Amino acid sequence: MDDGFLQEIEAVAEQDGRYARAAYLFIYDALQHTVEKLGKTSMPREQRHVSGRDLVYGISEYALNRFGPMARTVFEHWGVHQTRDFGEIVFNLVNGNLMSRTDDDNIEDFDGVFDFAHELDWARRRDEFRRTSAPSPAST
Repeated sequence: MDDGFLQEIEAVAEQDGRYARAAYLFIYDALQHTVEKLGKTSMPREQRHVSGRDLVYGISEYALNRFGPMARTVFEHWGVHQTRDFGEIVFNLVNGNLMSRTDDDNIEDFDGVFDFAHELDWARRRDEFRRTSAPSPAST
C-alpha cells in the first residue's frame, strides 16, 4: 500500500475515532480475501461486489486464519465488538471514497450477522474443520 492510501485510511479512522487504524486496514484486506474466496477477482471491477453478509463471514475467516485464537481479542483491542462495527468501518471507508457500494447496500446488512463469542471461537472452528476434513474411515 502506498503512503497516500495509508494517510487516507488514517484520516478516515481519525475522523470517526471509534476504531483503530489497523481495523480499517484489516477490513480492506479482508475484502480482498473475500473477493478471492468467492472467485470474483477475474471479474470486471463493477461485478466484484460482495454483500455485507458475505463480507462479514469473509472477515471472520480471514481473522481466524490470521490471528487464530486471538481474533476476538484483536477485534476488541481495535474497538470492534459486533458485526455492525464491521459495517460502520466499511461505510466510513465508502464515505472516504476508499471503498464503493451499490444502492442496495445498507449499514443494516451488517447487523447481528453472527455472535462474536460463537463465531470467533477458534477452538470450536478448528474442531469443526478437523471433523469435516478428516478422511472417512475405510470400509472393510
